[in-house]
Amino acid sequence: MEMETVKSFFIGNDDATNDIVVPLQNVSAKHMSAIIGFYRTHLEFRRRTLLPSTEEVKAFDTAFLKNKSNNQLKELIIAANFLNTKELLDFLIETSANRIKDKSVEYVREIFGIKNDYSPEEKARIRTEYKWAFDED
Repeated sequence: MEMETVKSFFIGNDDATNDIVVPLQNVSAKHMSAIIGFYRTHLEFRRRTLLPSTEEVKAFDTAFLKNKSNNQLKELIIAANFLNTKELLDFLIETSANRIKDKSVEYVREIFGIKNDYSPEEKARIRTEYKWAFDED
């Protein structure tokens, strides 16, 4: 019930059964399975104690994304956003921000699939005009 998009199919629906079909066209089965696993573990943390150990939660969260590529992270963000899962979405966006922090513009473009459409002249003008943004210090 952490997924607002899914929850909306059940609230006020007295006929809700295990057979209800929830259309999740923006979420692959692989990512949905990972998201459900994420919330099952977090639910277990909360079930054991009202205030789960921060270290335990952080360790799980780190392990959850340990072997995920940048592309897999993007796909999880898209899925979490579609499902409207605030806790997971915040965590994934923070992770994404940490991955691009202090990285080059070229690296960020590559991660997000952004094409560099500046001409060499435009690029030189921008580097001159906003020199402070390109300082390596």
